[in-house]
Amino acid sequence: MRKILLILTLWMPVLLWAAKPYTVVIDAGHGGKDPGAVGKTSREKDLNLRLALRTGELIRENYPDVKVVYTRSTDVFIPLQTRADIANKNKADLFISIHTNASESKDSRGVETFILGTEKMEKNLDVAMRENAVMKLEADYQTTYHGFDPNSIDSYIMFELLQNNYMDQSLQFATHIQDRFVKTLNRYDRGVRQAAFWVLLKTACPSVLFEMGFISNPEEEVFLNTDSAMTIMSRQLVDAFAAYTHRNQPILEALPEKVEPSLDLALENIAQTADKQSVAEERKNDKKTEKVTLYAVQICAAKSPIPPDDPRLKGYPAEMVQIGDWYKYYLYPSTVRSEAAAKQKELKAVFPDCWVFKFEK
Repeated sequence: MRKILLILTLWMPVLLWAAKPYTVVIDAGHGGKDPGAVGKTSREKDLNLRLALRTGELIRENYPDVKVVYTRSTDVFIPLQTRADIANKNKADLFISIHTNASESKDSRGVETFILGTEKMEKNLDVAMRENAVMKLEADYQTTYHGFDPNSIDSYIMFELLQNNYMDQSLQFATHIQDRFVKTLNRYDRGVRQAAFWVLLKTACPSVLFEMGFISNPEEEVFLNTDSAMTIMSRQLVDAFAAYTHRNQPILEALPEKVEPSLDLALENIAQTADKQSVAEERKNDKKTEKVTLYAVQICAAKSPIPPDDPRLKGYPAEMVQIGDWYKYYLYPSTVRSEAAAKQKELKAVFPDCWVFKFEK
């Protein structure tokens, strides 16, 4: 009897662990009052939610032993910290944050998957700042995020001091995602990258942030808005999940013959909604004029031009650049980010919300 009790005592933790379902938390980035990046005909928050729900449904259908949790399943605003809290509360084994990319250049394209890290931090800082900036929509965000300023380079130093215990597993899963989107779907490969995302920092499990494509690229925006794209992208995410967790690949119905995994071929099937000729002409015109990438300190922005004596400029001789529907006013443009960052520190006393942004001119 004592031997039986001893065996049960030794094996009980293992049995309890085995009984715990594998939990995947799928995070549709942005939502509610935060639209994310905005294209000509669509919003990032909507694309993210469509792909998140489709991916979760496929996992549930093919792997009944897996528990799927969404950080949001409707168009609502969820704070960054809350997204991480949902993963931790559910003791997630894997966290997938789904996003749509944007760039000032219409030619930017392709897929990329981020894991937490600071390698080449300056190169990926713009993406991290854009995704982390949503925390400023929250009331008293300084308290919630312990003084972290998403627009200050100094705040990102903290990421270098923190160890990510799940980096190897996160890298493995991210690599599976990129392999499937690039090799199977023939999408342009922007690679697996490291960046300082708050939502990845605070999740206590392997985690990735996946950028499905560029809403600012006319061709990719059309592609991402098709039902065919959502079908084939969700399948690749599930295939990557299966490979990472050593599960059998899901048994899926064949895709309709008209649906091709190549971006160009998919666009040919939806030609009625995309004028490829005009896009190609637009690109030729863009390439005729060489542009320089600049970094500057943005002090304010407006939906219409403002005069030089506007109080918001506080007497500073700001320059203006129009990006989309916004007129952005800036100071101290430079081809080197660190120089603009140094000026940002000086201007903080006058413009508390100023930040460094990148643009082409």
